Amino acid sequence: MENMAPQLREEHVRQRHLDRLVMMSDGVFAIAMTLSAVELKPESLPGKSLLEAWATPLGVYFLSFAIIAGVWFVHRRSLAHLRDVDNVTTGLNLLLLSLVALMPVVVRFLMTDQARLINNAGMVVYGFAMTATYGCLALTWGYPALYAGLASHVSRRQAWAWTLEYLFVSILFCAMALLGLRLTLLAVLVAVVSVVMRAASFWLGRPGKS
Repeated sequence: MENMAPQLREEHVRQRHLDRLVMMSDGVFAIAMTLSAVELKPESLPGKSLLEAWATPLGVYFLSFAIIAGVWFVHRRSLAHLRDVDNVTTGLNLLLLSLVALMPVVVRFLMTDQARLINNAGMVVYGFAMTATYGCLALTWGYPALYAGLASHVSRRQAWAWTLEYLFVSILFCAMALLGLRLTLLAVLVAVVSVVMRAASFWLGRPGKS
């Protein structure tokens, strides 16, 4: 029993670190979703109907909420499979949370007249913001699972499948941003790379594969 005590204490500390990371993450996601509602700013201008005044703000709210919820959904899956966290994983997770907190502002810029003052500015900003978010999500899972060995019960094949799945989304939004910059050929090439990654992710994640 005495020999097991230090091991049990170490396991308890690791679990506390992971629990604190989960609580921090859920708190930031919840606040970001709340900020989506705060961004509701209907303007009752002369000549505008009630529907016109509320259409854009509601669009901003529901799109922001859906995007943040989507990131939270896959982030929840990643954290659920970790058995420990280290400083690098914590830092990557904090970077991801900082990007998530910006999402309501990014979506508002995309869907308001401010973005229309510059050609495709909304598409470019939104595309690169989503590229960074899902790229960071891939790192937040890929580093602990594939490099640090913090999700040892998940096979490397499955860990790669999820990493490539996140990278697929990231690179696809990068193609969208490049299209907004009118770099059409580069956007097509990047989109092709994203499709290849998605195909590889699907193949690696098929059941029955060792």
